[in-house]
Amino acid sequence: MPRRMLIGLIGALLFISAAHAEIPANYKVDLLTENFPPYNMAPNGKNFAQGDAVSGIAADIVREMFRRAGVDYTLTLRFPWERLYATALETPDYGLFVMARLPEREASFKWVGPIGPDDWVLLARGDSRISLNSLAQAKAFNVGAYKGDAIAEHLLKQGLEPMLALRDQENATKLAAGEIDLWATGDPAGRYLARQQHVTGFKTVLSFNRAELFLALNREVPDAVVGQLQKALDEMRAEGFVDAVNQRYL
Repeated sequence: MPRRMLIGLIGALLFISAAHAEIPANYKVDLLTENFPPYNMAPNGKNFAQGDAVSGIAADIVREMFRRAGVDYTLTLRFPWERLYATALETPDYGLFVMARLPEREASFKWVGPIGPDDWVLLARGDSRISLNSLAQAKAFNVGAYKGDAIAEHLLKQGLEPMLALRDQENATKLAAGEIDLWATGDPAGRYLARQQHVTGFKTVLSFNRAELFLALNREVPDAVVGQLQKALDEMRAEGFVDAVNQRYL
C-alpha cells in the first residue's frame, strides 16, 4: 500500500477512534415518558410501565434510535408530567420524550428530533355552534387543557384561564358531558385519546399553533451521544422507518 494512503487510513482510523472515545464506557441514559397516545402508551392506559411494555410512535422510534446509536438506556413511563420534566431538567444523564421544542425551553435541554408533529387545536362537540377566528375569542368559553403541558402554558400566556386536568383524556369525557365548551389539545393526540375514552364526534373549531416533538436530554448528556442519536434518527427517516411506524398507529 502506498505510504500516503497508509497514512490517510491510519488518520481516518484515529479520527473514528477519537469520536467513539468521547462516549464514556458503559454510558447509559435514563429515559422518562408519560401516557401521551399515540406517541407513548402504557398497557391499558396505566400510569406506569417499563421497557418493552411502553408502546407508541415515539417509543418505537426512540428504541430503534438508541439501538442504532449503540447507546444503552432504560425506559420508564410515569406520571405526572411536571415531575418528569423536573427530573430530566435537573438530573444528569436523563432524557424525556416527547416534548415540544419551544424557544423558552431551548437552552434548558439538548435536543434530538423532530420525532413527530403536534398541531394545537381547539375541539368542540359535534353539535356545538361555537365558531372561532382567533384564540382570543376562546376567552368567552370554558376551555379544558392538560396541566403542565406546553399547550396549557401557551393559553395562560395568551390571557386565557383554562380548566386544568391532570390527565388529558379527562378533557375528552368532560367535553362530551358538557362540563367544558372547548378542549385545547394536540392533533393527533387528542383524537386518539378521545377514541380510547370511547368518545367520538368532536370537531376542530380552531388550529392555533404547531409544534415539533423531540427527545429532550439533560444538559450533562455528552454531545457525542446527542450527535449519534440524531444521526441514527436522520437515517431512520431517510429509510422510511419513521413513516412506517406512523402508519402502524395512525
